[in-house]
Amino acid sequence: MITYSLAIIVVLVVALIFSMFKILREYERAVVFLLGRFYEVKGPGLVIIVPIIQQMVRVDLRTIVLDVPTQDLITKDNVSVHVNAVVYFKVVDPKMAINNVENYLEATSQLSQTTLRSVLGQHELDELLSAREELNRDLQGILDQHTDNWGIKIANVEIKHVDLDDSMVRALARQAEAERSRRAKVIHATGELEASAKLQEAARELNKSPNAIQLRYFQTLTEVANERTSTIVFPLPINLIDKLSGDDMVEMAKLKVQQEVNKHNDSKSDQ
Repeated sequence: MITYSLAIIVVLVVALIFSMFKILREYERAVVFLLGRFYEVKGPGLVIIVPIIQQMVRVDLRTIVLDVPTQDLITKDNVSVHVNAVVYFKVVDPKMAINNVENYLEATSQLSQTTLRSVLGQHELDELLSAREELNRDLQGILDQHTDNWGIKIANVEIKHVDLDDSMVRALARQAEAERSRRAKVIHATGELEASAKLQEAARELNKSPNAIQLRYFQTLTEVANERTSTIVFPLPINLIDKLSGDDMVEMAKLKVQQEVNKHNDSKSDQ
């Protein structure tokens, strides 16, 4: 019996000695308590924990990806939307993360959900759809401020999806179509305004030189005559005829003869 008891004691002592040694990875830290009171933060590497009088809590220092569940909220312009997000954070102070909050992971998750509803509810729908970067920064700043006492650093917050009802999607489609129509009308009106300004400028330049007006009339007549039309009605101002010289009349006659020849040749080619 004595030998059997000694063997049991030796086995217990050996097991107790081996339980004293803990190995922590590079990204892990041990928050050590001595008789229930905080003692120190150890790690990484080999850590010795005295059984019974010391306890250890492991803390992971890597960045944690927290998926925030979909939240139902009402925007500032009374639109019901469903929003979810993702939060990236890490523990920077293991002592505060263990001593100041019961479960820092659950606490960060709940805080992210309530902050997401309260912050996004203060903005209109257009801002949720077009100003996500600014909203992400606002969410990150608020969460980082609240979790600072927990020894947690919020690295980034990203809004993933903003889901709308089918009726609201159709309303936004109609709004976008109306906006595109408005832009098209504005662009068309701007083009008409610029064209009218250019026409006024061209008219002033032509008024400076009457011969330029005659040349423009002749050019237009030539372009119309090349379209194989049988009858051409071309308005000619009286004041332009008065300004024509004898040589100009001869040139016009030659042009008329040439047009008749062209029409005759075109009719033969068609046959």
